[in-house]
Amino acid sequence: MLPTALDVYDARRRLAPHLRPTPMLPSSWLSSIADGSVFLKLESLNLTHSFKIRGALNAALKLVENHDDKPSAFAPSASADKAGLSPQAQGSPQAQTLVTASAGNHGRALALAAEKLGLACVVFTPEKAPEAKKNAIRRHGAVLHECDDYDAAEKQAREFAAAEGAVYISPYNHPDVIAGAGTVGLDILEAMPSFEVVVIPLGGGGLSSGMGLVIKAAAPQATIVGVEVEASSPFTLSLEAGRITGITPRPSLADGLVGNLEPGSITFPLVKQVVDYVVTVSEDDLTRAMRGLAAEEHLIVEGAGAAATAAIMSGKASAPGQRVIALVTGGNVDLPKWLFAVS
Repeated sequence: MLPTALDVYDARRRLAPHLRPTPMLPSSWLSSIADGSVFLKLESLNLTHSFKIRGALNAALKLVENHDDKPSAFAPSASADKAGLSPQAQGSPQAQTLVTASAGNHGRALALAAEKLGLACVVFTPEKAPEAKKNAIRRHGAVLHECDDYDAAEKQAREFAAAEGAVYISPYNHPDVIAGAGTVGLDILEAMPSFEVVVIPLGGGGLSSGMGLVIKAAAPQATIVGVEVEASSPFTLSLEAGRITGITPRPSLADGLVGNLEPGSITFPLVKQVVDYVVTVSEDDLTRAMRGLAAEEHLIVEGAGAAATAAIMSGKASAPGQRVIALVTGGNVDLPKWLFAVS
């Protein structure tokens, strides 16, 4: 079932005791480049330094909420022992195993959500995921499995969950994850009811889908721009073809945006419905954006988090005179990689 704008409002109710709205600040630097008024929505300053905490925590909280009167549903699963989880994690009265595949940020967010709720967590990531993300996943007590690439991680995570009776929570193809991510849109609408363009990095499409549901309901005149990287642009090709189309992803500074869409992903019809157009940015564009955000805004931002800024800097996302909001979605990047990009 596809989520709705009402699900996003419900997610905000659920998340309100745990998360505060992130800052949205004007950028004179980007405004001068765009010849308009540009504001940065700083999800890199959220808990776990990524917007992903919104969807992961909403999904985990709703899972517990729906089973409060069914404690047997949270009995320890066989997968908890097989995954090598600690006795403390297994011993919780609500110890069910959550499983996900992630380029890193969703895995970190779900690991923290599981830690807070006394649930066990197993995360499958690409072997080349940033150490900053993998180390944080381990610190929150989750078990980490490294795979050849993102597509392999997604396949193995689903197989593990199915075999062990665990709960698989996709980083994007899950209605509660999408609804949680959509609360970014509610933050924006309340802070700035009138704007022309919002620019959103586009990986699996969960953030664009959730934000689009509430923005198009409250501000239908606003243009939503999704930003993919040239190295991995499944939405660009799939929207042209009218169906989900497989690609061969290449390495990118924006590791969080790299990978194929799951067959039948609910984000595809949602993005088709709420995103007005999709643009792509190059690795050079990402480098310039990361460098600019560091030099001008004093922000440490990962490649995926800089994609919206890159689109604005390259003139692909807005027109002169417009009021534009750019999502800065994450700041989890290995220091050597960041230093190389900004030097």
